Amino acid sequence: MCSVSVAYPKKTDTDPSVVEQIWVDYKANGSTELRDKLILNYSPLVKYVASRVFAGLPQNVENADLISYGIFGLIDAIEKYDNTRAIKFETYAIARIKGAIIDALRSLDWVPRSLRAKSKSLEKAYAKLELEYQRAPKDAEVAEEVGVPVEELQKWLTQLSYSSVVALDELWSVHGEAGDRVSLFETIQDHKSEDPFAVVEFEEMKDILADSIDKLPPKEKIVIALYYYEGLTLREIGSVLSITESRVSQLHTKAILRLKGKLASLTG
Repeated sequence: MCSVSVAYPKKTDTDPSVVEQIWVDYKANGSTELRDKLILNYSPLVKYVASRVFAGLPQNVENADLISYGIFGLIDAIEKYDNTRAIKFETYAIARIKGAIIDALRSLDWVPRSLRAKSKSLEKAYAKLELEYQRAPKDAEVAEEVGVPVEELQKWLTQLSYSSVVALDELWSVHGEAGDRVSLFETIQDHKSEDPFAVVEFEEMKDILADSIDKLPPKEKIVIALYYYEGLTLREIGSVLSITESRVSQLHTKAILRLKGKLASLTG
């Protein structure tokens, strides 16, 4: 489709009225020029999401790479966004951008197979012991279940904390188009979905997530709330709880493993 030249008022593209008109015209004619204006206007979203993901990744991952992956998610969001719906584009786009970044990282498969095996082993152990004891298992109990000393379990948790890629996005996936996920701080329903079963499944998944979080040990629940809801970094959470950043990282990892194990046991 050919580009259409449109004369807009002499305001910056960040002016809400100008951006709104660009959306209307873009959806009407699909102009590449107008799409590029929207990409430029919303590009700070990509940098924001990329920086959040980058904070939990190993040093060999470049933030610039995450931004380039995220741009594809932004473009996808712009093309699929329905501007007639009562949902802000920023809210919709963040999920798409993050999904694109995570999908790209997974395709690189930079996490060692042995580490993935440890993660699966711990997920199963947490799920089994919580079902057996009807409470959150202690570190010593988990260590015994997987057959390692407590000290080794702590090493595993530290290793896993360095390899987590926005772990809760891996946990909750909504059946449908790529990029639609349920996470702790963004639960974006696909308003275009006409499948009643998918809608019910989505709501059930949110209920399972909320119930599982509520049953976490107090400190782990606080870490999850501060990290995903309040947007604090691990260092900032450590300051709030008066513990080291490393300890916060371990608590976060244990919470993720508990939630993944719980989900696996419920969904089979």
